[in-house]
Amino acid sequence: MSVVGDDPVGPSAWAVERFGRRAGRLAAAIPAQLASAHARAHEVHLAARLKKRSPYGATLAEAVRENFADMARELGEDVRDVRGYEYAVINDHALFPFKYADRPRPLDRARLAADASPTRRRMLLGHGPQAQDALFPLDEDLTTEDYEDLHRTFDELGAATRLVCVFFTADPESGIHAIHWGQARLEPDRTFTWLYSEQLPVAPQPLG
Repeated sequence: MSVVGDDPVGPSAWAVERFGRRAGRLAAAIPAQLASAHARAHEVHLAARLKKRSPYGATLAEAVRENFADMARELGEDVRDVRGYEYAVINDHALFPFKYADRPRPLDRARLAADASPTRRRMLLGHGPQAQDALFPLDEDLTTEDYEDLHRTFDELGAATRLVCVFFTADPESGIHAIHWGQARLEPDRTFTWLYSEQLPVAPQPLG
């Protein structure tokens, strides 16, 4: 089954600037891929039969990355392995999916978790709209090995690659609530400043 759709309305100028002729197909395909990933995660959630510590979130995150990678391959674009995780890269822009809440919440309330992986932080700092002198900020809590990992992440994704953030909210029962994509800068307090964002429609998502 094809994972790439068409956008009947037409992509924004911002999307065309970043993705070129792929922009419309991406804008249509991303909601469908999130819906498909939710369906997979929902099945795992039901099978686990857990009221707490459901595997839904972790399964959803991995399924979204896999679906985006498959989408990129179908488009004839790149997929890059970053510390064991595949990321879709279209026209030198990497899609960075992030579920920022498990209930409907405004985009300006998004916040990176305190225990977020160094790889995620590195991707946001090194490939987001940051000043070059902020790529490798000094942090007394990071060891030499941590810094080496951060530099490897930078090399694996590609020095010229920029992030396009795909932020969404979801829960096991209701599915995907909202989807936003755009350019976001990670701030020291783990909030995000959006230089540009637009909302994508939510695709139909069957629940088991």
